[in-house]
Amino acid sequence: MSANRLYETMYILRPDLNEEAVDANINKYRTMLTEQGATGLEIQHRGKRRLSYEINRCREGVYIQMNYEHATGSHIAPMEKAMRLSEDVIRYLTIKLDPRKVKAAAEAESAA
Repeated sequence: MSANRLYETMYILRPDLNEEAVDANINKYRTMLTEQGATGLEIQHRGKRRLSYEINRCREGVYIQMNYEHATGSHIAPMEKAMRLSEDVIRYLTIKLDPRKVKAAAEAESAA
């Protein structure tokens, strides 16, 4: 198993939240990950976008992407449970990234 475990979590917040509520949610999940030992945390606020299909009577959502490393499933589970129970989060997905593909993509981007 590789020493670098890279993960990406994308979650969608309700579109009717104000900026303070969005920032509070971002900080909440950032804190949960850092307390669990995740490092290299990068957060990208993608803004409000139209959804492909309606979810919980919402046609839009606020997209947030988090990339981080050195986490395990047991570190991520508490955050996902909090997202599942939150009324502010309408969808979330965490994927494990292949470090070789991430490195190759970064090299290709810098060469272009």
